Amino acid sequence: MDIEGIIKRLREQDRTAQKQLYERYSPLMFSVCRRYLRSREDAEEALISGFFKVYAQIDGFSNLGSFEGWMRRIMVNECLMILRRSQPLVFPGEEHHFPEQPDSFSIEADISAREIMELLEQLPPGYRTVFNLYVLEGFKHHEIAETLGISINTSKSQLVLAKEKLRNLLKIKGYV
Repeated sequence: MDIEGIIKRLREQDRTAQKQLYERYSPLMFSVCRRYLRSREDAEEALISGFFKVYAQIDGFSNLGSFEGWMRRIMVNECLMILRRSQPLVFPGEEHHFPEQPDSFSIEADISAREIMELLEQLPPGYRTVFNLYVLEGFKHHEIAETLGISINTSKSQLVLAKEKLRNLLKIKGYV
């Protein structure tokens, strides 16, 4: 069944449609949750909680834009709530101001998804969260600052520090 049909049936609170949506998107959404949360259990909690919100708030999806993107935003917000609850996000280097630099950071295609996940797991929670929101979710610094309750400069500095830490980890692994 196509996604439009599933959405229509979700709005009618059809349990079969809920199951179909979960089966179709849970692997992808779980990988989103794992990028933010180190613990598998926390990622599973975010996933289940996120799907519950998707089902409960399906009428909030306006059919403008991507349904997958709308779900992804819900999952990211669930992850951020778990991060805030379980461990306050610490943003080392907040006081530093980094000059604007062109973004030349990239990860080579020959690194496996598993290796990338392992690298991201080595980042401190603040670095990892800002990196994920900016690089992988496409948030702007002002959106990250608003979402996390930090300054725009803190968001920028965390991204710079996360990239530097990733570069160092990539060097250690022999990729750079």
